[in-house]
Amino acid sequence: MTEPRPLPATIADTQAALLAQDYVAERQLATVVHLALRLKRPLFLEGEPGTGKTEIARTLARMLGRPLIRLQCYEGLDLAGAAYEWNYARQMMEIRLAEATGADRAALAADLFSERFLIRRALLQAIDPAQPVPPVLLIDELDRADEPFEAFLLEVLADFQITIPELGTIAATHPPIVVLTSNRTREIHDAVKRRCLYHWVDYPDAARELTILQRRVPGAGAELARQIVAFVQRLRTIELYKLPGIAETLDWARALLELDSIVLDPEVIQHTLGVLLKYQDDIAHVQGSEALRLLTEAQQAAKAMA
Repeated sequence: MTEPRPLPATIADTQAALLAQDYVAERQLATVVHLALRLKRPLFLEGEPGTGKTEIARTLARMLGRPLIRLQCYEGLDLAGAAYEWNYARQMMEIRLAEATGADRAALAADLFSERFLIRRALLQAIDPAQPVPPVLLIDELDRADEPFEAFLLEVLADFQITIPELGTIAATHPPIVVLTSNRTREIHDAVKRRCLYHWVDYPDAARELTILQRRVPGAGAELARQIVAFVQRLRTIELYKLPGIAETLDWARALLELDSIVLDPEVIQHTLGVLLKYQDDIAHVQGSEALRLLTEAQQAAKAMA
């Protein structure tokens, strides 16, 4: 791993450092990222899927030369899956060996819940004082976890520590950079939000999305890039079950490059809608005359962007 780099000194420096990693952040997002870094506060990012929330954590890890520890949330996630658990199999082996050798039971009991039997999961790894470099901790899609799980996070978010009843409190010597994301499939409790700086990550406007596409998919020609962005921007104005995010825009651009497309045409749109849209009802809604209408508008908008 490379040596960690110092934190940016100003908001402009933060914005420039993100851009150097091909993350195109508007001023408001750069400001809240800068404040989270300087104030050592967790950063809570909420927004639609595919708008670049998770990518912020990855970008910060690269930008600052720090390891990334990711906790992917899911229904049923508990303390054992997120923070720590005891190695019960190894403890049982120690008990049986002690019984076979006649070892001191009191000494064995005291040793069974020592650190050598502790299995560290993502949260405990992130605050481990033995970490040579404070990592970036990504708690991804918190809204997928059950509400009671949020209570486990409060001690970590407030004090960067975890209390283990059998062992005591483990606290970070230097706090990690913490990024939490949510797709807002449910509301996150106020107690979590109060411990964080908050930002809503929205879909980008056409100019920013074009810049993102040109940096992330440099092989796309200028005219194709403008048409892709204009088409996706118009696609987000119609009623769909799931609007395409930036991730889908970039995937579509790469797919069109693979097909040697120079500009958009009705046939290529018809054949590649499954890259942009992930539900059959959405695809059926856009196919045919609606796709042709969006293409016509996109072509006109692309000329205006030139």
